Amino acid sequence: MEHLLIITNCPDEAVANSIALAVVEAGLAACVNILPRVQSVYRWQGAIESGAEIPLLIKSTAARYAALEAAIRQHHPYELPEIIALPITHGLPAYLNWLSTETIQAP
Repeated sequence: MEHLLIITNCPDEAVANSIALAVVEAGLAACVNILPRVQSVYRWQGAIESGAEIPLLIKSTAARYAALEAAIRQHHPYELPEIIALPITHGLPAYLNWLSTETIQAP
């Protein structure tokens, strides 16, 4: 089973908590880490922007990715949210088994 680490940034704690709870409750993610506020600098529509955001680290599987992406987009207020999936190539086997078990079927 292919395991993924999905990263997204949220505008505030309320959105971060809403997305984290929604994807874990739906069985789309085994775990979501809500990180402390960071400052992001980016180009948007030709202008340099800067703003505070709350990063999420979401642990899931490739099999659940499409539904997870749809759930993030549904709960996310950004017109174009950052949603990046990175493969988890190695990890503690017991943890990866738990990740698989928690996301293999919807609750």
